[in-house]
Amino acid sequence: MRAHEAGALHGDFGHQGPSWLRTPADVNELMAPLWPRTARKDDDGVLQVGGRDVASLAQEFGTPAYLLDEEDFRARCRDFKQGFAGADVYYAGKAFLCRAIVRILVEEEMNLDVCSGGELATALAAGMDPARLALHGNNKSVRELTRAVEAGVGRIVVDSFDEIERLAAIARERGVRPRVMIRVTVGVEAHTHEFIATAHEDQKFGFSLAGGKAFEAARVILEQDTLELRGLHSHIGSQIFDTSGFEVSARRVLTLQERIRTELGAELPELDLGGGFGIAYTSQDTPSPAGDLAERMFKIVADECRGLGIAQPHLSVEPGRAIVGPSTFTLYEVGTVKPLDGLRTYVSVDGGMSDNIRTALYDASYSATLASRASQAEPILARVVGKHCEAGDVVVKDEFLPADVRPGDLIAVPGTGAYCRSMASNYNHVPRPPVVAVRDGQARVIVRRETEDDLLALDVG
Repeated sequence: MRAHEAGALHGDFGHQGPSWLRTPADVNELMAPLWPRTARKDDDGVLQVGGRDVASLAQEFGTPAYLLDEEDFRARCRDFKQGFAGADVYYAGKAFLCRAIVRILVEEEMNLDVCSGGELATALAAGMDPARLALHGNNKSVRELTRAVEAGVGRIVVDSFDEIERLAAIARERGVRPRVMIRVTVGVEAHTHEFIATAHEDQKFGFSLAGGKAFEAARVILEQDTLELRGLHSHIGSQIFDTSGFEVSARRVLTLQERIRTELGAELPELDLGGGFGIAYTSQDTPSPAGDLAERMFKIVADECRGLGIAQPHLSVEPGRAIVGPSTFTLYEVGTVKPLDGLRTYVSVDGGMSDNIRTALYDASYSATLASRASQAEPILARVVGKHCEAGDVVVKDEFLPADVRPGDLIAVPGTGAYCRSMASNYNHVPRPPVVAVRDGQARVIVRRETEDDLLALDVG
């Protein structure tokens, strides 16, 4: 049976694991598409990244830890910049953001989208040109909108009539005319998990296309002179491998653009088709290179504009996961090993759902490897679980690990750059791990490990 593109939740399962999971010929081997570009194992089976081995990194920085391959992150930025040459590429900051990441984006001449006051503050504190920022969000506060306007954010993606009214008032008071785009809900449900599909009608984001609200939003904005309407924005979901959803979305949003031109007399110069490009978490995932995505999406827009007889707008895209996701893996230390006869072996590590909630929240699938040594033992079906007081505290649902996996071993889980640190919590009062950037044999902490003192500092009782 064909594995479902959205992940193991939708796949066919065998008796003990998903049907796509195959017993490896060599349990020590890395599957290259899942790992950062500099990741490899040495002759002793120790995982290396950025010229450093994980054993020394664990000794220096402790575990669990997110290890970011800085060269890989930069290379993926360049891939999207080159692939989408002639378009604007906005890194989706919600995937993972800190000041060091913003500085890298500045150096790589990337744009950045943010969706909260905190993300905006981080971008500004790290020196991002406000003109290269986009602000998203379905419920932006007056304070957030005010700061964006006063900072000179390049564009604000409006999401409701209430927001249009608030933003217009702020702009009028300050005598400025901020650039805006309208987020359009196009009724396309991306090939993905229900909770991360964001463009079907029954959800909180954007103005409905089918209900006429998106057209009405354009009319309201164009009838007053305090906001500059630059174009339309559509985002159809996350972890998408098939561009057919983008084709439907582009057709619908460009049809609206043509109606705005015909009935309201406005030729909108920009179009943003969002992000959501998928990455490889397991062997079942087959993401497309940035260049291939760009070629198909440029063709989609060109064909639709030609058919509608309208000028081709300037395109923007917003990759986040596709850049930072594969660049990072999480390093854990094994604490206990518990074989369950006839089922699988439970391998408990020193992190869990506080540093990666995605498995519990989305039933997401991940892979893992023994990272601190080579093993000659046969592969066994394992489940990597965390230390939290929760039965659903699972990091990797199903993976083959060596039968001799034991306490003290290091386990690495790839593909954790996106949404893991961003969605991390202090569940059970567990401090969040650090993010360590590694490049050319040098490692530096870009987000430090939380401590118990940090936890207690917020407790004013």
